Amino acid sequence: MRLRLWLRLFLVFATLSVVALGSFVVWQQHSFRLGFRDYLDQVALDRLGNVSTLLAAQYALHGDWEFLRRNPRQFNRLLDPDRGNADPRPPPPRADEPPMRDGRPPQDRGMSRDDERPPPRDDRPPPPRNDRPPPHPPGPFDLASRTLLLDAAGNAVVGAPGISMQSLSVPVQLEGKKIGELHLAPLPQLLGDLDRTFAQAQAHDALIGGVIVLIAALLFALGLAYWLLKPIRSLAHATRALATGDYGQRVVIPRRDEFGDLASDFNHLASALEQNREARRQWGADIAHELRTPLSILRGEIQALQDGIRQPNAAALASLQAEGERLTSLIEDLYQLALADAGALDYRFAAVDLAALIAETIELHTPGFADIGLTLESHLASTKFVRGDARRLTQLLDNLLANARRYTDAPGRIRLTLVEINEELLLSIDDTAPGVPPASLPLLFERLYRVDGSRNRAGAGAGLGLAICRAIVAAHDGQIEASASPLGGLRIGIRLPIHTR
Repeated sequence: MRLRLWLRLFLVFATLSVVALGSFVVWQQHSFRLGFRDYLDQVALDRLGNVSTLLAAQYALHGDWEFLRRNPRQFNRLLDPDRGNADPRPPPPRADEPPMRDGRPPQDRGMSRDDERPPPRDDRPPPPRNDRPPPHPPGPFDLASRTLLLDAAGNAVVGAPGISMQSLSVPVQLEGKKIGELHLAPLPQLLGDLDRTFAQAQAHDALIGGVIVLIAALLFALGLAYWLLKPIRSLAHATRALATGDYGQRVVIPRRDEFGDLASDFNHLASALEQNREARRQWGADIAHELRTPLSILRGEIQALQDGIRQPNAAALASLQAEGERLTSLIEDLYQLALADAGALDYRFAAVDLAALIAETIELHTPGFADIGLTLESHLASTKFVRGDARRLTQLLDNLLANARRYTDAPGRIRLTLVEINEELLLSIDDTAPGVPPASLPLLFERLYRVDGSRNRAGAGAGLGLAICRAIVAAHDGQIEASASPLGGLRIGIRLPIHTR
């Protein structure tokens, strides 16, 4: 049988409560017994303080301790003043009782003369009278059985033998001079019926209190376990819904603990999954549109050639070739982007002279830019190296220059600047008008994104070139961003770490 998490949590709380409460009850009983014995010892010690005063007075009267050595019972009477004070005579008659007549008490007045005869004479002497009451039974509370009197020299005078010299003691002093010392043996344990009954009552009360506290703790643990795991149930339900494709599922847990953080992370995950699903749908629609356009043009031109509307001359073939190249370029960009997403783009890192690489790329592109009325400029102030793949960095520059060439009005110019800032190389590519709206700048590197307006013109690319550029820069541990150019168009800024040999 699989135990639910809340039940296991409750059992853990219950076990801890039982162990903690049981340990506390055992400790409390042990502490009570020790504390109670210490209390009784202290009470006895206080009584011995009074006894020491009486002993000092008797010592002053007799001059030494010999009177106790000869009569040890006097020591017992000093320890227990109530012993021997009972009066054996019958109590006097009450005020409401008639007096005796003829020397007889009222209860004997109804006796006959025969009954008044004296009993037969017995020549045996009467037993001796003992006016003292029977002594208290010995026990742990009897001071006589636990007290020893020593003289000033430390010799035993009277009392219980075998008491350790390290036991509790009270000095006996006369006029500031120590004449003796009373030693009290500690209670070994509670042996009497009274103390047993008292200890049992305390244990019984502690047990009842412990059971009540335990029941309350178990109820509290049950409620706490249910309350703690309530968010888990909400998260489990939402997770099952999310697994079935319901990305609109959200969890509301108004708590500021780990469960609240977990609910916030879950909602963020659900939102990200929902956005990714919408992005995939949009991605599929955009790819279908991008592929449909050149294919539709190719199909239309081929149909026109078949119907004789157009002649199969050089212009028609060139148009077919242009659309085929456009379709090939789109497929290649998709392939490169798929490799970048999968981390499968091939990189061969080495120390690369970025300034020299930029100069070579500019030299290759200058004639093509000049043919359409654009001018390439460069300002390469740094000669530092970067750790990169020269082939991928060349692809990065080609894509950026092609993007600038495609969206810059003629006559215009494109300027490349390379400077060193804080252990990094900053490459800036600026072009002239038209520019990009500020709201579109953060979206330029998204796949298939193209700016509406003057920079979105016929013959433009599919919007994958800048996305590939971002993947290449990220693979080189760099950063790429878009901003407004001081030349009136767009600035693409790239930061790459300087290679340290």
